[in-house]
Amino acid sequence: MRLSRRALLAATTAATAASVSSPASAAPRPARLRTGFERLAADGYAPLDGQKVGIVTNPTGVTRDVRHIVDVMHADDRVNLTAVFGPEHGFRGTAQAGGSEGRYDDPATGLPVYDTYLKSGRPLADVFTASGVDTVVFDIQDAGARFYTYIWTLYDCMEAAQLAGKRFVVLDRPNPVTGRAALGPVLHEEFATFVGRKPIAQAHGMTVAELALLFNGEFLDTPVPLETVRMTGWKRSDLYDASGLPWVPPSPNMPTPDTALVYAGTCLFEGTNLSEGRGTTRPFELLGANGVDGRWAAAVNELGLPGVRFREAYFAPTFSKFQGQTIGGVQLHVHDRAAFDPVRTGIALLVTAKRTWSGFAWRADNWIDKLTGSTQVRTMIDAGAGTDEVVAGWRRELAAFRRVREEYLLYR
Repeated sequence: MRLSRRALLAATTAATAASVSSPASAAPRPARLRTGFERLAADGYAPLDGQKVGIVTNPTGVTRDVRHIVDVMHADDRVNLTAVFGPEHGFRGTAQAGGSEGRYDDPATGLPVYDTYLKSGRPLADVFTASGVDTVVFDIQDAGARFYTYIWTLYDCMEAAQLAGKRFVVLDRPNPVTGRAALGPVLHEEFATFVGRKPIAQAHGMTVAELALLFNGEFLDTPVPLETVRMTGWKRSDLYDASGLPWVPPSPNMPTPDTALVYAGTCLFEGTNLSEGRGTTRPFELLGANGVDGRWAAAVNELGLPGVRFREAYFAPTFSKFQGQTIGGVQLHVHDRAAFDPVRTGIALLVTAKRTWSGFAWRADNWIDKLTGSTQVRTMIDAGAGTDEVVAGWRRELAAFRRVREEYLLYR
């Protein structure tokens, strides 16, 4: 990581006055959370005055009364919204994992919708140029894990906006699994993909506005003119239900905040031949495979992991791995959300699955290395390492990331 550009960040964030990010100690916590969009609208969209605006968003870009912000902004004469940019799953959310909606005109507003999925660098910059916007706004609910692709849509759009000569504004929303700490291994850059562009921790413990400041200060070769409209009323210890906001699934397999709570650990099973629960009503909370029995739940319960218990479970996915087959496995039951560590739990589940089920295998393409950010987790588990040994393997790199992360935190 390069040294932070503190002076640049101070210059780029000062321009939006009260609506732009400021230290968390600047004001007492109000009675309820207000999102970046709520503050932007209350300020009469002042940071967007005189600009042709395009917004990167998806179904999570909603108001407290579940109106989509694109519909709200389109109907408001105080802002000149001229384009929408859709990420993976699309702006209106009609596509499954690994899909998008393509280029079309939105039937509700008539606005042109441009597809950003799998575009980056100059090709994405050309999309922004073709749209004719002056300012690109980002408002998407994150899930708190490095491999959840919307934060890399954020990174790619920031880079492309800089190449296209556009301003960039990030409207903040809560990290649904708190912002207490960064957890897990840090990506090694030779393993960079769309599920991890840059070296951040597996559970980053940041909001999207904080990540935008980190990306701008540490990773972009040339920083983009960046403004962040921060929330009020959010504390780092807050889980999503403390926000009072409606939960809109940010992707088809993230149906509830409970899913997000476990996702940073159990998504690792995408890198194995076990089901990660896709095709069930509890994705990432149900894990299993054909031939797994109660020994797995017993083995992982014996570890006494904080905040979570495991139930022997049987289920039949309606799509994805083991479609239509009744398989055995475990269901996670988190009983103490403050004590629960999703990444450590995910590693413990991998270790015990390999030890109790003879059919355990990694995906042939070693996708687990892309998810964890290096070969370390896979090779250590293959060598017989236990949970504590695997977790200790990333301690130094995580400590280094935590030090860098601290410089960009907006809330306490």
